[in-house]
Amino acid sequence: MTGTRRRVLLGALGLAGLGGVAAFRAVAASRGLAIRTRAGLAFGTTVALTGAGPDPTAIEAALTDGFAAMRSVETAASLFRADSALARLNRDGGLTAPDPHLVALLRFALTLAAETGGAFDPTVQPLWPLWSGAAARGERPDAERLRTTLTRIGWRRVRLESDRILLEPGTALTLNALIQGYAADHVMAALRAHGIADAFVDTGEFGALGAHPDGTPWRLGLADPRDPATLADVIAPFTGFAATSGDYNMRFSDDRADHHIFDPATGHSPGGLSSVTVTAPTGLLADGLSTACMVLGRERGARLVAAHPGCAVRFTDKA
Repeated sequence: MTGTRRRVLLGALGLAGLGGVAAFRAVAASRGLAIRTRAGLAFGTTVALTGAGPDPTAIEAALTDGFAAMRSVETAASLFRADSALARLNRDGGLTAPDPHLVALLRFALTLAAETGGAFDPTVQPLWPLWSGAAARGERPDAERLRTTLTRIGWRRVRLESDRILLEPGTALTLNALIQGYAADHVMAALRAHGIADAFVDTGEFGALGAHPDGTPWRLGLADPRDPATLADVIAPFTGFAATSGDYNMRFSDDRADHHIFDPATGHSPGGLSSVTVTAPTGLLADGLSTACMVLGRERGARLVAAHPGCAVRFTDKA
């Protein structure tokens, strides 16, 4: 989804307290480290990768491979690309010899759907054009059209086989609730393969490895969902991966009652929470759990996260 950034990074990109970029690099150099940051566009948003180490050439090669990893994930499963494997699956209703990234994402999505009793469901895609079209007219969807659309939703309408994926007629998938966290995993793996020990990955969700080049732990600032320019919390130290789902990044109503996260059972947005941030050992898990928690609510969401070792959750209520 496009929109304002949901979190504020305090670390590789937070240079003001160090006197600017030149002073920041000087601090790194005093520790025998070079630092490189590369930014671009992916998944419909801005992304940035930062690495530090003794060899600038190795860092540049790692960042190149990190961006290549993101592009391969986009090719498989981005709905921002009309030629992606997922876009073709949605158009044709089936796909043979599917991209391994698409298979991995969909297998995780269906597993999480089963675990959450369908609170997480990759087949909610038909709700997106329904709600966005109504919002463009200053309306909410007609109740009958909403009921009809709901008949096309349900994770059991997807068949994932060894060499093909099949969708029941009218079904369409979105993996937007997983793809950025999954990409963070693969980017971090690419950096590690080049021997990068200190890195910060922003694919729309976040990952951190090692420490900040000035020797301090990485920190991740979390935006206030009602004032995204203000920090509501800081995760410090931050290592591993984090993902945030919220009602403020893409919304269909000014009061944020209607937004891009849907309850598959009702076709409406869940009403209890404003945002959820999950930290986890993988970006894929953090991303999926944060969306599931938005639908499940605070109590059931907390139980879901507690069932996954190494995970933690922060909730912000609507109030």
